[in-house]
Amino acid sequence: MLEMRSQPAQSAPRDTTPLVEINNVAKTYETVDGADVVALEPTRLTVEEGEFVSIVGPSGCGKTTLLNLLGGLLEPSEGEILFDGRPIRGPIRDIGMVFQRPVLLPWRKVIDNVMLPVEVMKLPDAAASRQTALDLLKMVGLAGFERSYPKELSGGMQQRAAIARALVYDSRLLLMDEPFAALDAMTREEMNMELLRIWRETGKAIVFVTHNIPEAALLSDRVVVMTPRPGKIREIIEVDLARPRSLSLMGDQRFGEIVDRIRSLLGLGDGDNPQPRGERSQ
Repeated sequence: MLEMRSQPAQSAPRDTTPLVEINNVAKTYETVDGADVVALEPTRLTVEEGEFVSIVGPSGCGKTTLLNLLGGLLEPSEGEILFDGRPIRGPIRDIGMVFQRPVLLPWRKVIDNVMLPVEVMKLPDAAASRQTALDLLKMVGLAGFERSYPKELSGGMQQRAAIARALVYDSRLLLMDEPFAALDAMTREEMNMELLRIWRETGKAIVFVTHNIPEAALLSDRVVVMTPRPGKIREIIEVDLARPRSLSLMGDQRFGEIVDRIRSLLGLGDGDNPQPRGERSQ
């Protein structure tokens, strides 16, 4: 087997300022009876402009917590998150989110659902934003469905609308929390290819949470593997596969090696090196 090229969890600083810097961020929740539950141990991670990073790990390991911290929906108990060098103190326009469910308002047509962030944030030049929304719906393959209601769309089409909604205010970072988990296998593969196309065309950075290991390897530049709760980064795998990518890549030997390595880190199979190098730097 070829040697895996992976980064330790505490990666060396880069010469340029990353788009996102997660600096020793931790999150502890207080239960109703006053007990503390550590969801995320001090964590360090960077995301570069235009990079595709996936996060995988066991259920309850803090993946969604980390994503919500990045989106400004939660405040860290420790540490700090910087976006373009500035602290994140709450939701910001430059960060869009796509959740596991599309969360489309059933009484609003597709175009009006996509325009919702523009209305909520009271962005100027609504006419230009509406044209942007129409262009985005065309880009995600929903041209002709602008005036349909969510109930008239399939699950995959609803997620396409949710992606368009997250991009309508030209965010630089897209956070995606298992957005294809509820889809059937064939639709999920179609959406993976669609997401790669949208990513190439928009140049957005994406942080993508998933339980699907082959999906993470197919989409990503790097895969962040987390430990069971209390979560921390166990290892960061560099996905050194050529782009553009297609589903046929999943039959490639190197792809299989990367998937096997991630599985071994998660305790799902035997690997050549079950003790990750990144663990020594924790």
